[in-house]
Amino acid sequence: MKDLRNYSLKPHNTFGMEAKASRFMEYANVADAQAIASVLRTEQMPYLIIGSGSNLLLTNDFDGIVVHSAIKGIEKRPCEDGSTLIRCGSGELWDDVVAWCVGERLGHLVNLSLIPGEVGASVVQNIGAYGSEVSEFVASIEAVDIATGEVVTIAPADCDYGYRKSKFKSDWKNKYLITAVEYLLPAETQLNVAYGNIRAELERKGIDKPTADDLRQTIIEIRQAKLPDPAIEGNAGSFFMNPIVPREKYEELAVIYEGMPHYDIDDDHVKIPAGWMIEQCGWKGKSLGRAGVHAKQALVLVNRGGATGEEVVKLCETIRQDVKEKFGIEIFPEVNII
Repeated sequence: MKDLRNYSLKPHNTFGMEAKASRFMEYANVADAQAIASVLRTEQMPYLIIGSGSNLLLTNDFDGIVVHSAIKGIEKRPCEDGSTLIRCGSGELWDDVVAWCVGERLGHLVNLSLIPGEVGASVVQNIGAYGSEVSEFVASIEAVDIATGEVVTIAPADCDYGYRKSKFKSDWKNKYLITAVEYLLPAETQLNVAYGNIRAELERKGIDKPTADDLRQTIIEIRQAKLPDPAIEGNAGSFFMNPIVPREKYEELAVIYEGMPHYDIDDDHVKIPAGWMIEQCGWKGKSLGRAGVHAKQALVLVNRGGATGEEVVKLCETIRQDVKEKFGIEIFPEVNII
């Protein structure tokens, strides 16, 4: 177990913000997590539970305890019905899990390739991409209840999952230290190539019947082509959630903006890409001070170099105001702003 004071959080946030935590604690097993839960109960200090910091914007030093999981390990167990149960330590990098599964000829998670972050955060955020969400595969979540120190098993049905939504982000915020996640992968793998520009890219490569390896490589290439490398230009990936609006609102806008991209959610609701609206407002590639909008993907806000968290927040709020004025739609950050 790590227990460090006056600790730099720069390695723990992909925006590359300079910030310090009064105390940093990291657990490598369940017993460590229980010991840290005891500290959190007795110290009565503010605390922040983080993953790899790929969905985090720090605006100040954190005067409290920052907690991180370092629990590793990936195991698989076959089930009688032909499905496979994958158990992962909460500190495993998510994309390492996807790569491992594809290597085991389990392609179920492949559309979630190259999503940054760790396993614990995957079930908090309900990560998703290219028509797939991790909640489709979550079988159970093992965690330490901070209030009691007890190890509990949480069923996905109790997590209130939705688009980038879970109970861990609302009622259960700061309630649990996640130690492991189990994912249930059905006996049959159904590769989904119908979302976004995946099919077109596969066709360009001359791939008619893609394998999971083919699909993973294609998705990685698509993501790398439009998303900046945090090591070069600090960012937290998609900064805003794509808004889901009543179909009537979409139809009203579609008359004005011919060819407006959208994704049908159900008969009554439509998802509109926030990046497209931001681009229509003229922000793609532009900057406000040392914070800017990525030139290839308007959904991504970037640290041009030396930006503060406050500068990124100012850019975020300016963009939100412009989108609301132009489209009458509110967009909200996906990133956790501290």
